[in-house]
Amino acid sequence: MVEVTFAQLQTWLMLFLWPFVRITAFLMASPLLGHSAVPNQAKIGLAVLLTVVIGPGLPELPDAPIVSWASLGIMVEQMLIGIAIGLTMHVMFAVVQAAGEFIGLQMGLAFATFFDAGSGTNTMILSRVFYMITLLMFLAFNGHLIVIEILASTFVTLPIGMGGFNAGAFEMLVRFGGTIFVSGMLLALPLVGSLLIINLSLGILNRSAPQLTVFNIGFPTSLTVGIFLLMVLMTDFARFLQRLFSDSLGFLQSLLEAMAPLN
Repeated sequence: MVEVTFAQLQTWLMLFLWPFVRITAFLMASPLLGHSAVPNQAKIGLAVLLTVVIGPGLPELPDAPIVSWASLGIMVEQMLIGIAIGLTMHVMFAVVQAAGEFIGLQMGLAFATFFDAGSGTNTMILSRVFYMITLLMFLAFNGHLIVIEILASTFVTLPIGMGGFNAGAFEMLVRFGGTIFVSGMLLALPLVGSLLIINLSLGILNRSAPQLTVFNIGFPTSLTVGIFLLMVLMTDFARFLQRLFSDSLGFLQSLLEAMAPLN
């Protein structure tokens, strides 16, 4: 007859519970697997599968009772690590969404919005198209597999129960949020600059010839030129996304290394 002691049971629970909290927090915070369209049962099932695969190779776990304040602190620690990884992924995808917002406003497509169930807000159609293209390209580059590999490696760089974080890492994460505006504007700058020149020219034309109203000439011109420039932009969009993915994943590695407490 197989006998299981209380100490063995507690060890098994610790091997499962603490990694499960980190992985679940990542899945809930990530833009890909954490989307509202993905059923919660699928998220929990994937988290359980990853925990079972990663659990046997974990470093030595802290000696803390599973039901204690120390265990609660460890679970909060795991949640923060998972959420930090998910937020980094959100920033990466928000870059192209911001570019779509900038371009859509300049093209006169501010009214072309629809309700996004994932974010719970109205989103411009152009921003949504950019987001879907980026999502498909991320899957084509096997970015989801790279992120899962990085997540698994965090149990070595950030072992369970390490006792604290380096506060400078969270400052790095906040500063990384500026990438949304910098990279987003760099992607949208060719279209925004060209359409701005067209709008200024049409404004001067409207002052010199008032019978040529902006709605009769300006909107069709901005829309036609914008669509043509979008076709040109798409030819170099993959290269931009490849660099964006590379920089973001590189930052994620640096962030996780910086989160380790200073000795």
